[in-house]
Amino acid sequence: MRAQTDRLDQFLDKLVAVLGHKDRQGPCRDYCLGLLLDGDRKSMEPMAARLAPASTGARHQQLQNFVTHSRWSDEAVLTVVRDWVLAELTQAGPVEAWIVDDTGFPKKGKESVGVARQYCGQLGKQDNCQVAVSLSVANAHGSLPVAYRLYLPQDWASDAARREKVGVPEEIRFQTKPQIALDQIRAVVAAGVPPGVLLADAAYGDDTAFREGLEALGLSYSVGLRPNTTVWGPQAMLPTIPSRGGRGRIPQRLKANEPPLSVKALAQNLPAKAWRAVHWGDKLALSGRFARVRVRPARRTHRRSELPEPVWLLIEWPEGEAEPTRYWLSNLPESQTFRGLVRLTKLRWRIERDYQELKQEVGLSHFEGRSWRGFHHHASMSIAAYGYLMAERLRRQRRVKKNRGVLLDIPPLPADYIPRGSPRAARTPPA
Repeated sequence: MRAQTDRLDQFLDKLVAVLGHKDRQGPCRDYCLGLLLDGDRKSMEPMAARLAPASTGARHQQLQNFVTHSRWSDEAVLTVVRDWVLAELTQAGPVEAWIVDDTGFPKKGKESVGVARQYCGQLGKQDNCQVAVSLSVANAHGSLPVAYRLYLPQDWASDAARREKVGVPEEIRFQTKPQIALDQIRAVVAAGVPPGVLLADAAYGDDTAFREGLEALGLSYSVGLRPNTTVWGPQAMLPTIPSRGGRGRIPQRLKANEPPLSVKALAQNLPAKAWRAVHWGDKLALSGRFARVRVRPARRTHRRSELPEPVWLLIEWPEGEAEPTRYWLSNLPESQTFRGLVRLTKLRWRIERDYQELKQEVGLSHFEGRSWRGFHHHASMSIAAYGYLMAERLRRQRRVKKNRGVLLDIPPLPADYIPRGSPRAARTPPA
């Protein structure tokens, strides 16, 4: 336990070194420790009560100033966390994937930065929420978000009064989620982070400009598709540039000899021999029924003079289902093994666990402020706490060859303390 405490001190020393003013160092240590300690709620007031039972109000004010008002760099903090975790992650194995995803935070009111009626993955439907886009690095042993940014809807981006009230920086303009993700990916490429296969769901994979951006960066990808996305199948007559007939300018538009098929239609027309059971995962007994086929994306051909390169279309059709359930497009090489393609594609499951633990264990979803800076500072501290736990988990995996989690030495809470926002608080009448 002493060695673990020493590593936590070393980790926090690296974090506070990039914060600038010395008066931020104590609150940073407290905030990160507050997120690591046990408790039902990881917002500032209950964390302050755990850290300083005798002076909760003063500690609460320090934490609030640190997160809501201090002008320190989220990117610098996330870089420290990234390097700390990569040192452990790459000892377990090479980076295999970069995972793009977004996550929602349900909200009641309308004043929190970026809140709008939009799709919320946590609820599985459209509702009032905030949404943040992230990029994670991963292999079969662990994963970590290395970039994180709030999605600012169009009506927020164009409303000067609302922007000023919550402190949206002047340089932030409206961007779609795939555009935000591409900016994050470009930054990580520039930073020299070990590359992996880019994984994303259909909200990103169906965006042609997103896939072209990945190709321009020289990245491999395996991204989700919606069932109505169209491709040219392996037996189709491929589109060609029409020959020049008579006088006039040479046509520059590709012309298809037959229309492309939706991936759903192509999958339903595949012969029975195309489907096979594939097992993936190292310690997880996971399997499914898949097919894969080489296709060309049916991108808009206006003013194009080159054919899209052939790529893999991967399809999952579980036994007993009436139709295929999932589709992916991947530019991994033709020599890629079937099982390897499935295993890499399915590695995206790690981001689901990351968000579950970030929200439930280290308080990512517990922030109660409304400002742009506060939203991102709290997220950076949550990712820092999670990164420390992930590094300890990876270290323990190497030592005991299995994941048993990480235990911290937790100081006792006051006997009568009830965190605000917890279920017990709702059931307890005021004194």
